[in-house]
Amino acid sequence: MPANRSTFLRRGIAVVAALPLLTLAACGYGSQATGEAANQKVAAGAKKIDGLDTVKIGYFGNLTHATALVGVNKGYFQKSLGATKAAYQIFNAGPSEIEAINSGAIDIGWIGPSPAINGYTKSDGKSLKIIGGSASGGVKLVVNPKKIKSLKDVKGKKIATPQLGNTQDVAFLNWIADQGWKVDAQSGKGDVSVVRTDNKVTPDAFKSGSIDGAWVPEPTASKLVAEGGKTLLDESSLWPDKKFVITNIIVRQAFLKEHPKAVEAVLKASVETNKWINANPDAAKKAANEQLADDSGKALPADVLDPAWTSIRFTDDPLASTLGTEAEHAVKAGLLEKPNLKGIYDLTLLNKVLKAEGDKTVGAAGLGTS
Repeated sequence: MPANRSTFLRRGIAVVAALPLLTLAACGYGSQATGEAANQKVAAGAKKIDGLDTVKIGYFGNLTHATALVGVNKGYFQKSLGATKAAYQIFNAGPSEIEAINSGAIDIGWIGPSPAINGYTKSDGKSLKIIGGSASGGVKLVVNPKKIKSLKDVKGKKIATPQLGNTQDVAFLNWIADQGWKVDAQSGKGDVSVVRTDNKVTPDAFKSGSIDGAWVPEPTASKLVAEGGKTLLDESSLWPDKKFVITNIIVRQAFLKEHPKAVEAVLKASVETNKWINANPDAAKKAANEQLADDSGKALPADVLDPAWTSIRFTDDPLASTLGTEAEHAVKAGLLEKPNLKGIYDLTLLNKVLKAEGDKTVGAAGLGTS
C-alpha cells in the first residue's frame, strides 16, 4: 500500500473483516430486500434504461437512510427506472457497502460520509463518486442521567460510538478534543473511555450499565432515551445552520460512466422521494417504518420512531462543505492523513434533475470533478 495512505485506512481492512453482516445474499455483502419492495411490478409499456436488466441499489436499515426506505416502499425507484429492475441490498456497516461497490455487487448506494471518504481515498479516487445528498442530523449524545448530569460530567465516563473511525466516532473524538480532554483514538482510552459498540447491542449495553452513554445516530439514540436515557447534546447544535451530512448517495464510477441515464433515473426518484417526505412527514414516517419492518422483520415502536424522525432533515444537497470538515476532524483525531478529496463529488446529474424540477442547484464546495 502506498505510504501516503492513512493508518486509519489500513485498519479499515481489518474492520471490514470483523464486522458482522446481515443474512448473506448471493453477492456475499448484504441482505436482499423482501416484502413488497422485492416484488414491485414494472408498469405496462415501460422500457429498459440504457438496455439494463437491473440496477443494484444499497442502503442501511435505519432512519438516516429514510430517503431510500421511503423510495423503495413507495415504488419511486422502480417507477423511474421503467422496465429496468430495481434490486435492493440492505447493509449494516459502511465498510461492507464500500466492498460491495468496489466489487460491482451494487451500483448505487446510500452511505455515511466517513465510509465514502475512506472508499474514495483508499482507491486513490477511482472507486466511487458522491452524486447527491440525502439526510442531515439525527445524531445525539444520550447519557444515563443518574451518572451524567452535565457535559462536564462526561469526563471519566464510558461512552459508546458505533465503530472505530466511523462518522459518529470521529465527531465524538473531535468534541472531546474541543473540551481540552485527551483520548488515544485507536484504543479509546483517556479522559473519556470511548467504547466501540455495534448499534444493535448498544441499547442492551446501556441498560446493563456497561456504558454510561453513547454518541449515536437515530433510531439508536431514541432507543436509549426509551430505556431511561437523556439527550445531553444534539450534534446539529455544533454545526453552522444546524446542518451536517449524515447520508450521501454514492455510485460506482464505472457504472456512472457506462450508464448515466440509469444514474439520473435513480437521482430523479431520490429527489421526488425527498419532496414527498418533506410534504407528507407523517405518511413518510409510516412508509419508512413499514420498509424497516419488511427489511428487518420488526417495526420501530412509536416512542422510538416519533422522536427519531423529528431530528432528521431530508435534503438533496450533499452539504459538501461539512464533508470536508468531517475529514478535517478525522485528521485532527489522528485517524486519517490529510486526504485529497478533490473530485469526490460529481453533481452534474443531480443538478440536471434539480433544474428540471425548478429547484436550486447545489455545489461541491471545491471538491467536484470540475
